[in-house]
Order: sequence, then C-alpha cells, then structure tokens
Amino acid sequence: MTALLYVILAIVIAVAIWQVASILNLKSVIATNKDNNTQGILFAVFGVLFYGFMIFCFVKYSPILLPESASVEGEKYDTLYLITMLLILFVQAVTQFLLFFFAFKYRGKKGSKALFYADSHKLEMIWTIIPTVVLAGLVLYGLTVWNDVMDSSDAENPLIVEVYAKQFQWEARYAGADNELGRANVRNIKGINTMGVDMTDKNAIDDIPVRELHLPKGRKVIFKFRSQDVLHSAFMPHFRAQMNCVPGMVTEFSFTPKMTTEEMRANEATIAKVEGINKIRAEKGEDPYEFDYLLLCNKICGSSHYNMQMKIIVEEEADFNNWLNNQKTIAQVIN
Repeated sequence: MTALLYVILAIVIAVAIWQVASILNLKSVIATNKDNNTQGILFAVFGVLFYGFMIFCFVKYSPILLPESASVEGEKYDTLYLITMLLILFVQAVTQFLLFFFAFKYRGKKGSKALFYADSHKLEMIWTIIPTVVLAGLVLYGLTVWNDVMDSSDAENPLIVEVYAKQFQWEARYAGADNELGRANVRNIKGINTMGVDMTDKNAIDDIPVRELHLPKGRKVIFKFRSQDVLHSAFMPHFRAQMNCVPGMVTEFSFTPKMTTEEMRANEATIAKVEGINKIRAEKGEDPYEFDYLLLCNKICGSSHYNMQMKIIVEEEADFNNWLNNQKTIAQVIN
C-alpha cells in the first residue's frame, strides 16, 4: 500500500512539473479562435457534469446521513443546519453557474472586445452588504439556538449525570436520591474509586457509578463532564450533542431524549442505514450490526481513541427508574 502511494505521488509530481513547463511555454503560443471555442465548450460540458455529479451524490449518499434527531433540542440544531446548508447550496449553485456560463459565453472570439471598467460602487455595495446581512442573521440565529439549548434553568426535576473521560474509556455517575452529585477530584482516585469521588462529601454517598448510560425518554438530562488526563470530547451524534471534557474543570451540556432505542431502531432512515452496514459486514463475513446510541470521543486523544465509546440506552421513564433502583451506590461498591 505504501509503495502504491509513492507511485501515485511520483505521478502527481510529474504531472505538476509538466503543467508548469507548459504554462511557461504559453508566452510563445497564441490561442486561435478554434482553441477558445473548444475551451469554452469544454467548460460548459464540465459545468453540466459538475451539477450532475453533485445531484448524484445527494441521492446516492443520503442514507449515510444521520436520521432525525433523537432529542428535543437537536431539532433546533437540525433546523439551523438545514437553513445554513440551503443558503450555502443556493449561493454555490448560482456562483458556479455564473462561472461556467460566463466562461462559455465570453470565450475569446475574433473581432470581439472585452468591456472593462475600473470599479462599480453599486456592485461592491451589493456583494458586501448582502453577505454581511445574511451572515449576521445566521450568527444571531445560531446564538439564539445555542442559548435555548444550553439554558436548563427552567427544567423540572432534571436528571443529573456526570460523564468522566479518560484514556481510553468512559465512566458515568448518576446523582442519587438527593439529585446532587458529590465532589470529585483526580487526587481522590484510589483502588475501585476510579472517578476520584470525595467520599467525605455527604452528597456523594448515594451517587451511582455505571459503565453504561441509561436515559429516560421525555426527561431533561444535565450532563457534567470531567477529564482525567487529556482533552476529550463527549459526542452523542444522534442527540446532536457534543461538549469538550477538559482536565481540571467541569463542563456542561443538556438535552431531552425524545425517542427510545427501540423507536430509533424502527425509524426508516435508521433501518436503511443498518441494512447498508450489514450488507458490507456480510461481504466481510462479520456478524450483523444492531443499532445502538453511542457516546463517542470526538478528539484524537491517543492511540485507542477510535475505540473510546459507551453504549446509551434510552427507555421509558418507568423502565429507567426500575433499572436505576437496581444499581449499587458508590458507597456500596467501595465498601
């Protein structure tokens, strides 16, 4: 594989040298009317192929995209993303069309002369003011969405969960009956107290350590993130949630799950995606894949970064409460 890459690199360098040499020789060559016409037509053909390939990619690879948001707050992100992408695609479609169209229409012709003027205040105002207004609108809208998502002050009886990152695994801790997490610090890490929970804090006694996240549907979940060693990033793509885990400080994010794991498995987009994955796995002789929500690390945190993940199960609140009640508190685990 390495040898193949070296061969490809050598070919690319050779082509680049040949192109530079050709450009240097252009000063002694005068393009004919036929040359200009050919180049204009080729540019127009390339424009058609460009748009055709772009449409093909949208249709062909749409199943790769994530299904609808599994959290209430994620819907706002999806709307912001959709508006942003539609604006980008509109501008891209118009500007690319003009590029290809003008290259064809105004190709060099015998007897024709290009119109030249030094500047146009009107045009400069248009292409300065319009992007400024559009971008300012997007930024303000984005800030509004961010503030709405990050504000959990009005949540009724939220679930408090600490997510603890370290190379190369996740741990989690639920606030107990008091719904308040006890203090924790890396200096307290000893033996099976792997999250460094301060056992002298009365709020920590009923905290519940787990290695698998369970979340109740329809209830706000406030996550507190810590890191033991390097910068990690807690990424829950189906909930449209991501927050850096920074050593020495606590960061926070919250969302409200709206679809259980079983409901997401029954989602048409998820079914199509899973079928595509299992087709590839079958060709490799691997076991079939079943969809699960995952907590991933979205920072390159070391050699096993790719495998740093935790399973997330979203279930009805009654099922969640039953599961949580059957878990041991950290005091019970340590003692």
